[in-house]
Amino acid sequence: MEKHLFNLKFAAKELQRSSKKCDKEEKAEKAKVKKAIQKGNVEVARIHAENAIRQKNQSVNFLRMSARIDAVAARVQTAVTMNKVTKSMAGVVKGMDATLKSMNLGKISGLMDKFEHQFETLDVQTAQMEDTMSSTTTLTTPQNQVDSLMHELADEAGLDLNMELPQGQTGSVGTSVASAEQDELSSRLAKLRDQM
Repeated sequence: MEKHLFNLKFAAKELQRSSKKCDKEEKAEKAKVKKAIQKGNVEVARIHAENAIRQKNQSVNFLRMSARIDAVAARVQTAVTMNKVTKSMAGVVKGMDATLKSMNLGKISGLMDKFEHQFETLDVQTAQMEDTMSSTTTLTTPQNQVDSLMHELADEAGLDLNMELPQGQTGSVGTSVASAEQDELSSRLAKLRDQM
């Protein structure tokens, strides 16, 4: 079926090429009509005009056939795709049946809990590594040079760089939540270090 689909698409492209070729020949015939009229040769001009009209009609016919073949190819493509989807769905249904029969909810739940714990451990390790990297970067790059470069580039770009933190309300609730999270992360980090 896919071979037939390929042949249909190829035929449609071939017809489109033929249509474009006829368009070029039509333009060439029109140019010949103009030359013949300029030379005063009316009979030759009439022949070239007939050829131009014939080429135009042929071009339209080729395009019409190409469109029809494209429509047939689209229907064949739909049939091929539906066949593949049907086979895939049958395979999925068989796989789901086997999975549902062998599913152990307790084992899956335990695996998910272990995964979540490992993911949290990874978060703590990543946070520690980021803290270490940022402190190392801060130590190796003087802050006043960074600020100076940022102001210089902002001036070149015509931007107003406000490096100061905005003066807003400082809430103790946000600070206490952040410190509680920090304490929890610190204790988990200490446990990890003890395990290593």
